[in-house]
Amino acid sequence: MVYMKILIDADACPVVDITVRLAKEYGIECVIVCDTAHYIQRDGAQTLTVEKGADSVDFKLVNMIESGDIAVTQDYGLAAMCLGRKAVPINQNGLIFNDNNIEKLLYTRYVSKKIRMAGGRTKGPKKRTREQDADFEKTLKMLIERSLL
Repeated sequence: MVYMKILIDADACPVVDITVRLAKEYGIECVIVCDTAHYIQRDGAQTLTVEKGADSVDFKLVNMIESGDIAVTQDYGLAAMCLGRKAVPINQNGLIFNDNNIEKLLYTRYVSKKIRMAGGRTKGPKKRTREQDADFEKTLKMLIERSLL
């Protein structure tokens, strides 16, 4: 049997409950990583709280993740680091980050940051939908089942 765990970058993560529920259903270890500005406890998951600071959650998570693990994050930089560790990062909408899409996503983030630093505005996220939750759940189930084969 393949051993894997799911790590959640839980600061501002809208799919913590779905992730923990699926981890419990499949008997997979689930670790929630958040900073001291958030209190996120869920039955069936271990919570690790790190000091508040720029990227402190990201660095804790990437130092814990191993090949074959799943990382739930909406942070492109963290996703890229997880790919470097041979893990499988997925975002809150069910997008699986991979070597084919991460460069474009990082470049888009870079351009958006330049626009904001120059005083411009970029669009924020739209209101979350049930369909996004369903897409995430479907994709996470597929990743888990593929890993357990």
